[in-house]
Amino acid sequence: MSTSTMPYNQRTTLPPPPVPMRDANTAYLPTSHTTKIIHQHQHPQQQQHHHSSSNTNQLSASDSRTHSLSTTNVAPTPCQRLSEMFRRSIAGSSIQSDSRENTYEEIYPGPDPKQAIMGSLVFCIHHKQGCTWSDELRKLKGHLNVCKHDATQCPNKCGAQIPRIMMTDHLQYTCTMRRTKCEFCQSEFSGAGLEEHAGTCGQEPIYCEAKCGQRVLRGRMTLHKSKDCTKRLRRCLHCNREFSADTLALHVNQCPRAPTVCPQRCEIGPIARADLESHLRDECKALAIACSFKEAGCRFKGPRHMLEAHLEANAASHLSLMVALSARQGQQIQMLKSAVSKLSINFTGTLLWKITDWSAKMAEAKGKDGLELVSPPFYTSQYGYKLQASMFLNGNGPGENTHVSVYIKVLPGEYDALLKWPFSHSITFTLFEQGSQSGQGGVAESFVPDPTWENFQRPSNEPDQLGFGFPRFISHELLYKRPFIKDDTVFLRVKVDPSKIVAV
Repeated sequence: MSTSTMPYNQRTTLPPPPVPMRDANTAYLPTSHTTKIIHQHQHPQQQQHHHSSSNTNQLSASDSRTHSLSTTNVAPTPCQRLSEMFRRSIAGSSIQSDSRENTYEEIYPGPDPKQAIMGSLVFCIHHKQGCTWSDELRKLKGHLNVCKHDATQCPNKCGAQIPRIMMTDHLQYTCTMRRTKCEFCQSEFSGAGLEEHAGTCGQEPIYCEAKCGQRVLRGRMTLHKSKDCTKRLRRCLHCNREFSADTLALHVNQCPRAPTVCPQRCEIGPIARADLESHLRDECKALAIACSFKEAGCRFKGPRHMLEAHLEANAASHLSLMVALSARQGQQIQMLKSAVSKLSINFTGTLLWKITDWSAKMAEAKGKDGLELVSPPFYTSQYGYKLQASMFLNGNGPGENTHVSVYIKVLPGEYDALLKWPFSHSITFTLFEQGSQSGQGGVAESFVPDPTWENFQRPSNEPDQLGFGFPRFISHELLYKRPFIKDDTVFLRVKVDPSKIVAV
């Protein structure tokens, strides 16, 4: 058997892919491009026999046996074929073989690996961007030349790589080398030039900077702000103050320095609005003026220069008018006092009398005989009896100089004609202790009127109406011994028993 010769560094042995065993006595032992069949049961000496006839017979049997087995051999997988091709490419040269040796392709016939790879099913590399193309690998390059998701150079040579699907928008809106026109002035610019031009175009309508609400061409904004804008500042010709143009007219109608004509058409020319009132009051000769005694009843009204003559000629009549006016005012004062007193009258039947400045009043009572303090009047009910309490601080009658005396008197009331007489309600006087910790203490005295007493008959209008009470109500000694006086103030309560109210 001849062998191929080649340099050591270029020789290689290409093993075939694994082949399944046919039976227990035979195996496939490959050599370089040659397949031999060796019987495992043969004696090793027989394998070393070099007789020509025996060798020839052995080869013939081997060839026939190899042919018979090769027809039943399993074809190698595509991965095995690719592995063999890879090993060949690493070797760097083709393997020379004997004319009697079989090549790998002869032993493992099958399709071309390159064709098998190029026929593989693949997806577009832009399938994540939405491309749905799917076909053989050999067609991928042709597809990428037309794929709408594949990026290509901008035809305007702006340097941008843009997917075909976005190229139209890029050329129309974002390409810096595109040629486009300003929508306002229709001038042509490149994309970069249009961005610089935007915001400065004189034909672009913009809102007024003074916020008047109008849209004006940018180039005419200065002229608009100086002549047409309703929010531009204008100066009042009369007071020299600045106002917006839309409010100036309203201000002029109220401006205090704006000139105006005297409503009486006097000889004086235009007058400032702020000075018109003083002009009419002090200077205007055409104004008809009422007499200064108008409130008293004088009805004169005439020009200013005639008023002085009227006052001199009617002094006596004016005096009579003033006297009558004073009388009327006196009556009104009395009516007001009566109304106020009615509002302050107590109609509950109980009077809580607060007497302040006790020390000063006591000293005055000791220095002046018969000094009597009287309380505000009060009623037993809204339409009941009218009563009034009185007090002698230094005493009266049997209690003079030693006791405090208290009395009650019946006054003429508005409803006396409807009440039953004589007055018969019980009366209780109570002088309170102040600040007592054990409860509200004090001194109390009460009585029930005797129907025969003159003090409780229907009262007359005489001012010296008699009262009834207790001349020795409380001694001075007890008054100062117990806390009846505090902060120079004393509290006395006069209570009418409501159970004695007489129905009318």
